[in-house]
Amino acid sequence: MENNVERFPILRLTREGGDSIEDVVAREFPITLILNDQELVTLLCSPADLRYLAVGFLYSEGLLESKDEIKKILVDDERGVVRLETVEKKELPQDVLFKRIISTGCGRGASFYSPADAASQKVESRMEISTDEVFALVNEFQHGSRLYLTTHGVHSAALCDRKSILVFGEDIGRHNAIDKIFGKCLLENIPTDNRVIITSGRITSEILHK
Repeated sequence: MENNVERFPILRLTREGGDSIEDVVAREFPITLILNDQELVTLLCSPADLRYLAVGFLYSEGLLESKDEIKKILVDDERGVVRLETVEKKELPQDVLFKRIISTGCGRGASFYSPADAASQKVESRMEISTDEVFALVNEFQHGSRLYLTTHGVHSAALCDRKSILVFGEDIGRHNAIDKIFGKCLLENIPTDNRVIITSGRITSEILHK
């Protein structure tokens, strides 16, 4: 967890007065994703699980369809770069390259989808889950993030079945937390059919697109 936080001396004010303490703050880290030697996007994120984040982002944006397409992933923590090569190198459309966005991690996330993409997709799952099961999962979810309990400055997301949390991700950006789940599922062959996603952030249009 230490890599995800920074410590700062602050003055804490209460009704009783002020005192100097050390505060633990969630760290923000810029990571540039390069796909087949083409710079794609720079994301502001928590500096953990960067392989999962890169793969999940590409998958959720429709730029990667399966684990078998991946030839190599190189993560350079010091330079803040993730390089991913695919077996068959595809030229990215110019409109994708020109839509490169630096995400704030809290506002609008980087997305290459247009509103028309969402209109063409339909959720066809017939999975059913009871209210008791939902409350039990949320209760487990709320106690799952040590980083949030320490900093109160990150979002969390989880992939669940009806009984328990299967994959947990956390990041300063709600979009990134979900992409980390996608990436882990893809790289580790974790099934996502008949599953539920829980997120601590509001459901934005970008998250629905994902």
